[in-house]
Amino acid sequence: MPSINMDFVRKCFPGLKHGTVFLDNAGGSQVVQQSVDHIVAFLSGESVQLGASYAASQTAGAAVADGRAALATLMNATRPEEVVMGATATQLLDQLARSLVQGWQAGDEVVVTNFDHEANIGPWRKLEAQGIKIREWKMPQGADVPDLDDLRALLNDRTRIVAVTHASNIFGTIMPVREIADVVHQAGAKICVDGVAYAPHRAIDVQALDVDYYVFSVYKVYGPHHAALYGRYDLLRNDARNINHYFYGEDKVPNKLEPGNPNYELAAGCRGVVAYLEAFAAAHGVNATGRAAVEAAFDIMADHEAVLSERLLAYLRSRDDVTILGQAVADRAARVPTISFIVNDSSSEALVRQVDPSGIGIRFGDFHSKRLVESMNLSSGDGVIRASAVHYNTVEEIDRLIDQLERQR
Repeated sequence: MPSINMDFVRKCFPGLKHGTVFLDNAGGSQVVQQSVDHIVAFLSGESVQLGASYAASQTAGAAVADGRAALATLMNATRPEEVVMGATATQLLDQLARSLVQGWQAGDEVVVTNFDHEANIGPWRKLEAQGIKIREWKMPQGADVPDLDDLRALLNDRTRIVAVTHASNIFGTIMPVREIADVVHQAGAKICVDGVAYAPHRAIDVQALDVDYYVFSVYKVYGPHHAALYGRYDLLRNDARNINHYFYGEDKVPNKLEPGNPNYELAAGCRGVVAYLEAFAAAHGVNATGRAAVEAAFDIMADHEAVLSERLLAYLRSRDDVTILGQAVADRAARVPTISFIVNDSSSEALVRQVDPSGIGIRFGDFHSKRLVESMNLSSGDGVIRASAVHYNTVEEIDRLIDQLERQR
């Protein structure tokens, strides 16, 4: 596996020129230049309403369609129509829940977790007001991977969907989604996966995972502030109900789930993410395009991210006053470089604010995984400290963070 070409990578992200060390990437990554270029080209070109017969409208429509196709490539969907676009993963999951519940009956059940981001908990819990029973799959105390037997005990013939994360935005742990999907499907239910914390680090493959619904935020995967929801076409066609204008037929997939239309220029900008991954693959000696380039690029990135993770984890392991949340060693098969920790009996906020003047961006809090953080009864009292790297971060940047953490001891 070739080592990462950091000169190539850093030049592709205009935001990295300003000197800030971005280690809050789980909250949002820097935008790659190719995406910026596509957005500017759309806004400064034929930026018009879609669906008309005149040429400019057709050109604009093609740009948005290409953005949808790029998102399908990123997730390995079977067709672009399996991609619903929207502003955020939270919004899209709320739309999905409002759509699916129209085909359910009072007494039907949904399984949510206590270890997800609230985006994949809250929208489903709201359905309780419509007679849907909510069951909770809990993370065992002290663990960072859930117990599948606990899930099996929650499933029955009234279970309609299980909502679960692909990677924890607190632990960094990669969940066994294919195994979970198999358990869910054996029970006759569907699975909805929040891939927001996973997507910046690995190539999503909804077909290999055998998931029914999958969501991620493009703005955390080097693109614009946009999001994508995958749904198997037959499910979007037959199970998901129209939440758009009344005259949108049930066969109008995916538009019946996109009220008011998605943002055109941001959709067009999604093309830049795949373009970057193709350029990244080429810069590392891989002659590939499309899906093959996506997989090759993320494979190389994962090795580099493991080096970054181990650098920080090794330092944190060396301190007897630090508790690491999640796995304490770097293993690309088991975790992503989202590393949360506390300094025992100390304020997480105080430490982060002491680091802020150095120009290093880390963060404290619960990161909208409030149920999980509260369940751990941490001694910090104000959440965790989180440093989240991606492939454009360097070992030198990790060392700068380590130096700052040492200064605060």
